Amino acid sequence: MDNREVRSMSPLVLAYMGDAIYEVYVRDYLIRKYGMCKVNDLHKRAINFVKAKSQAFAVLSLEKELSSEEMYIVKRGRNQKSNTVPKNANVKDYRYATGFEALIGYLYLSGQNEKMEYIINRTIKIIEEIG
Repeated sequence: MDNREVRSMSPLVLAYMGDAIYEVYVRDYLIRKYGMCKVNDLHKRAINFVKAKSQAFAVLSLEKELSSEEMYIVKRGRNQKSNTVPKNANVKDYRYATGFEALIGYLYLSGQNEKMEYIINRTIKIIEEIG
């Protein structure tokens, strides 16, 4: 898809894709790091990476590393109204997490894989550091 077409997509569609892509990278990271362990243990570790609070913290930490176009996508995702907010997340974190996921989806669908992988790897490192 060309950049213009992807840019015009609904932020929630971008976030839908970004959520899936990010989840795969987190799972890959955890399997490579912890190897042979119980799936339940991997799942418990993954929760820290995919929860709204962690994603919100990471995207705000990365703000200075993002281009104006990338911040535009984050803000579109953040500002998109959603009917549901998970019970374990506050609204602000949930919206920033949606912005983060929209950015990952945007980068993936527009073929900007190098930047997407950089952001995901930095996000994982940031979340590891905060525990």
